[in-house]
Amino acid sequence: MTLSQSSRRSQLNQSQSQAVHAPIGPLLVLAGAGTGKTRVVITRIAHLVHKGARPSRILAVTFTNKAAKEMLSRAGSLLGKKSGDKPEISTIHSLCVRVLRRHARKMGYPERFAIIDRGEQESAARKVLRELKIAETTLQPAELINRISRWKSAAVRPDGAFAALAADADDSWSLAAAGYRRYQQSLKLAGAVDFDDLLLVVDDLFFTHEAVRREEAARFDHILVDEYQDTSGIQERIVAALARGHKSLCVVGDDDQSIYAWRGAQVSHILEFANRWPGATIVRLEENYRSTPEIIHAANQLIACNVRRHAKTLIASARSGPPPVIVQAQDENDEASRVVSEVESRIREGEVLPNEAVILMRTGDQTRVFEQELRRRGIPYELIGSHSFFDRREVKDVMAFLRLLVDRDDGMALARVVNVPPRGMSAQTILKARDAATAAGHSLWRELVTSRDAGRLPPAAVNGVALLEQMLGEPGTATASAGDRLRTLLERIDYRSYLQQEYDDPQEQEARWNSVDELIGALHVHEREQQQRHDCAQTIRDFLDELVLDVTEAERFRDNVPRGKVLRLMTLHAAKGLEFDCVWMVGLEEGLLPHHRSIADGLQAIAEERRLCYVGVTRAKKRLTLSLCLTRMKWGKSRPCRPSRFLYELTGQADKFCEAAPSQAAALPGPAGRKQKIYKKKTAPK
Repeated sequence: MTLSQSSRRSQLNQSQSQAVHAPIGPLLVLAGAGTGKTRVVITRIAHLVHKGARPSRILAVTFTNKAAKEMLSRAGSLLGKKSGDKPEISTIHSLCVRVLRRHARKMGYPERFAIIDRGEQESAARKVLRELKIAETTLQPAELINRISRWKSAAVRPDGAFAALAADADDSWSLAAAGYRRYQQSLKLAGAVDFDDLLLVVDDLFFTHEAVRREEAARFDHILVDEYQDTSGIQERIVAALARGHKSLCVVGDDDQSIYAWRGAQVSHILEFANRWPGATIVRLEENYRSTPEIIHAANQLIACNVRRHAKTLIASARSGPPPVIVQAQDENDEASRVVSEVESRIREGEVLPNEAVILMRTGDQTRVFEQELRRRGIPYELIGSHSFFDRREVKDVMAFLRLLVDRDDGMALARVVNVPPRGMSAQTILKARDAATAAGHSLWRELVTSRDAGRLPPAAVNGVALLEQMLGEPGTATASAGDRLRTLLERIDYRSYLQQEYDDPQEQEARWNSVDELIGALHVHEREQQQRHDCAQTIRDFLDELVLDVTEAERFRDNVPRGKVLRLMTLHAAKGLEFDCVWMVGLEEGLLPHHRSIADGLQAIAEERRLCYVGVTRAKKRLTLSLCLTRMKWGKSRPCRPSRFLYELTGQADKFCEAAPSQAAALPGPAGRKQKIYKKKTAPK
């Protein structure tokens, strides 16, 4: 161990130390914003090892691959490299992949099942809708996938989808329930799972095979879960199934930052933890190391308006700073002009670095006017949550070829690149082969080979199948490295020339090939990290598992890592987990924040919007500005806006918000264009 227990303790405040040294058993650590929760998780792992636990028998679960990698790196630094024994730290989805690889056949899936991405999901959904003769004007593939994902997050299987329909659900939901069943059948036939299936199938596995559940649970003596407020029902059940025996379950989170109900997260898990796990120890982390007392005071006043929450009050340890201010603008263009002007001024005067400044908004639609203003002024910026590297056509092609290198029966990968580059396989030939394969209950590859041998394919297609067969070779016999194997395949099919033929612009050709080269490089790096522990095929499978989970995570969370040293624009959801010196929160109006859908859905939905606002406020370290508009263009007309109720709550004037009287509510911010301090600096808590 590289760090003694006494030196570890010296780095912790009293509450953190209490959490780290709490007795083994159910433990709830309520970690407010900026209170050092990751340090607590890592140091508790080190404490368990100091007390005699084997690192490899400790499981830590978090909810993004980025967080898992950071936590693993920090744990390695704290524990040292005395032995190869290390804790298992991963996302819940990565954990479930490993479980399924060991037991897939028990659930009717091949060991080499494919994990499909969003594009493949929508292709499968489009095929289902076509088979069911459902017009896309009635139900689009993307909407079908979204509804299926909601059902899966709520642990609703195809057989239960009809029963789960609300009484007032329209006909499209009944059609979606029928599509859900057919969609699952098509995936299982293809030996594939989607992102949500990773949890759903493991949940089924543990329920139907008690011996398997006990076997998997026996791998660990201690389990720690980060961001517990973000767990869905099915995630919580999987964690509970693994911890049921030893009950050494430490969960860390903040109910005040639970903002993903639309993705299945249930704040009740953290609110009711003590009831679910009798005898649980509860520790509150309330010392905030991020923000000024003025910002923390405003945040505390805001979140205190939520009735159903664990009582806690953040205490700022940072030095006093300027009080947050409210800026009122005439309309959205005036708002963008005023906010961007202030951002530009503070950057120019050296008060803030560009990458320490952010403009936060409730919805992605609000970015347009700010992007226009930033471009007009020539200010570099980065829009977080835009299309990722993995959305690119060439990257999806290369991933499909990788999948085929280890499994030619992967029908979805084959359908994508069977004619890339063109090799005589017409769209009609491929469609007929897919339908025949579905009817016969075997793979698309087997159908193509069978049809070729039986003389049922056109001559051009016969040559195409033979050419593809030759290029793919036998996946288990190659002695080359995985990266070299992929590069050789792309050279054989002359993929670079294909890109040059598809795109006229030389710069775009080069950019797309660079994406391919980056993927090949990533495979080489992964192979080196594996230290030749696996054969080539297994290395590729592991790489694909890791890559597809990263892809799907980016698609679901849209929290792309900031890359340049420039100003950021992002939604409040994307900002969770980040921090900036200066934060501008825009659009603080009823209907935007809280969103109009949440207002219609009632108090519980508004409580989540309040938590979202709280997350935005607590991103700011030194300076916070909140802006709103007097009017905003809606449906081609300028319409009056009402200040958000959250502005009243932030200023300690919650009782003055009058939902029924906009004219009274409009009195808060003061004259248009003027800044108003949220409270006088002398009243800020020390």
